[in-house]
Amino acid sequence: MEFRKEVADKLNQLLEKTYDAEKGYKEAADNVKDAKMKSFLQEQAQQRYNFGHEIKQEIRAFDQEPDKGGSVKGSLHRTWMDVKTAFSGNENETVMKEVQRGEEAALEDYDEILAESTLPGTTKDILRNQRQKIEQAKQSASNWEVIS
Repeated sequence: MEFRKEVADKLNQLLEKTYDAEKGYKEAADNVKDAKMKSFLQEQAQQRYNFGHEIKQEIRAFDQEPDKGGSVKGSLHRTWMDVKTAFSGNENETVMKEVQRGEEAALEDYDEILAESTLPGTTKDILRNQRQKIEQAKQSASNWEVIS
C-alpha cells in the first residue's frame, strides 16, 4: 500500500504543475493579439488539460485520489508573467520566453520523476510521452522567437 501512495504522491505533484501550466497557457492566450500565437497557446492549454486527465487516471489506478488545484508557485509564475507582459515592448517575445522557461521547469520535473526506478512501466510510458510533447512545445516557442 505504501508503494501505491508514494507513486500517487509523485504523480499528484506533477498533476499540480500540469494544472499550473494549463492555466498559464490559457492566461497567455487570453492576453496575446497575434492569432497564430493565440492558437498555439490554446493548443498547449488543451494538451496540458489532456495530460492532467492521463495523470489522474494513473493516480486512480493506484487506488489514490488526484489533487484538485494548482500550486502557489505556479500562481506566482503566472502573475509574474502577466505583469511582465503588460510592461513589455515585445509581447510575443516575452510570452514565448516565459513559455520556454515554464517548459524547461516542467522537463526538469518530468526528468526527476522518470529517474525513479520504482515507477511501473505503464506510468513511465505515459510520462515519457508527455515529456516529449513538452519538449516539442519548448522547441516551438524557441523557434517563434527566431520567426518574430
